[in-house]
Amino acid sequence: MNKNIVILISGGGSNMAAIVRTAQQEHWEQRYGARVAAVISNKADAQGLVFAHSHGIATEALDHKAFDSRDAFDTALAARIDRYQPALVVLAGFMRILTPAFVQRYAGRLINIHPSLLPAFTGLHTHQRAIDAGCRFAGVTVHQVTAELDVGPILDQAVVPVLPGDTADALAARVLAQEHIIYPRAVRALLQTL
Repeated sequence: MNKNIVILISGGGSNMAAIVRTAQQEHWEQRYGARVAAVISNKADAQGLVFAHSHGIATEALDHKAFDSRDAFDTALAARIDRYQPALVVLAGFMRILTPAFVQRYAGRLINIHPSLLPAFTGLHTHQRAIDAGCRFAGVTVHQVTAELDVGPILDQAVVPVLPGDTADALAARVLAQEHIIYPRAVRALLQTL
């Protein structure tokens, strides 16, 4: 059985690229029957679509601004995703808050990465908030998506030290390096349970 992975992005897709590269290097198709079947973006000019296309992965763009409501967009997005019969739907810098109906449709198969050590610092501006709070450690969390933002069951985490004089950008760069390690690792672990 094919375990199709559909990845949703809004921009450069560096986490998507890390998953695609890991899948190829570790031969996920042969080992787990898994492949990245499609990359879908809510922005037609997302650079990550170029990377995915160059790696032979189906790409689609669905502009959320073309829809009257969040529900209408999520319904259309789900229809696109379902064409690929996904075992997993992976959010990789997909900058849209999803409706409860969408989350429920993919319950247990929908995962996200968040640049903090959840449950700390849900939402936006996580790096600056960690610095402002005087944290000595920040990090990244891969979690299952639930209807409540950034609180689903934790699948994997990595800790990154906050260094003296850190800026949000410097901390973000170190966290991103860990994201590229733990997101493919978390996806692989899930594939082994499917």
